[in-house]
Amino acid sequence: MQFTIKLEESEEGGYTARCLEIPAAISEGDTEEEALENIKEAIQLVLEVTGEQAQVLGEIAIVEVSVN
Repeated sequence: MQFTIKLEESEEGGYTARCLEIPAAISEGDTEEEALENIKEAIQLVLEVTGEQAQVLGEIAIVEVSVN
């Protein structure tokens, strides 16, 4: 899966990475590379938790959306 990441330099130093498709996935790093590695882990964790929550909620469905 591919995700779009917004990478911003932080005023305090380092970088903040945000996943545009998954707003709950946010991470930081001292360097751009570290922030990008950390956001991968954040995305995985959010997807794991979301999957676990879906199981608790009951029946789920998967849909595909085409963007023109």
